[in-house]
Amino acid sequence: MSVTVRVPAKVNVQLAVGAARPDGFHDLANVFLAVGLYDEVTVTPAEELRITCAGPDADQVPLDRTNLAARAAIALAGRRGIEPHVHIHIAKDIPVAGGMAGGSADGAGALLACDTLWGTGASRSELLALCAELGSDVPFSLVGGAALGVGRGEQLTALETGGTFHWVFAMAGRGLSTPAVFREFDRLAQGREIPEPVASAELLAALAKGDADALAAAVSNDLQPAALSLFPELADTLEAGRGAGALAALVSGSGPTTAFLARDAEAAEKVAAALRASGTCRAVRLAAGPVAGATLL
Repeated sequence: MSVTVRVPAKVNVQLAVGAARPDGFHDLANVFLAVGLYDEVTVTPAEELRITCAGPDADQVPLDRTNLAARAAIALAGRRGIEPHVHIHIAKDIPVAGGMAGGSADGAGALLACDTLWGTGASRSELLALCAELGSDVPFSLVGGAALGVGRGEQLTALETGGTFHWVFAMAGRGLSTPAVFREFDRLAQGREIPEPVASAELLAALAKGDADALAAAVSNDLQPAALSLFPELADTLEAGRGAGALAALVSGSGPTTAFLARDAEAAEKVAAALRASGTCRAVRLAAGPVAGATLL
């Protein structure tokens, strides 16, 4: 028997970042939107815990117990007093180290798959609590749709969306470390007061209405200056997308993937074609959202 779970990527349509806390984390107001780029996580009984991965940039995915999918299996097994003896296979399509929560998606996918395979009967709240222990973005990968995350981003409130939003994602030629981007954020913030992070009322209203133009006017990412400081070439990609008619252009999360909001599917195709021709990125993907979170196949 095996169990397969499909789990989506995310884009942050708002990422408001507060000052560093004593524990080293930052309070966030993080508005997530799940988009239709997916990893599939399959778990099968095995004699020991084993991880394999296939797909774009699979060679960059750790295949040991540091992998969030492995950590998810270990955490759930530990709660139930069993051994995490499964083979976890990740069919990777979400960009690796791209600021689109691919690792978090794999963690959420493995958690749901192992819960199903082992028949542990974990409640939704228990699964979400385990997700929060694994990482700040993991709970949203389980839930999907659109949500506001506060605290470290793990405390979620579902948000209404009134339509489908069309996105183009440009993949950079190298990755960016999330901790390094936050350290750069702290460095750039030295000497100034950082306001408490709050969700934009205009942005939430735009999501609820399904209004792409209003959403474009409200998107923001407080980590973008830090990402650009560490990876200045991303500015060329952002400019290429804007020049091709994107309604909005921003770094996705901690980067280095850049995200471009288009008015509709046809406009997204035009932005994607221009980005491919620009020579400013390694690959281009199109996706729409919101979509469901981790789903059993």
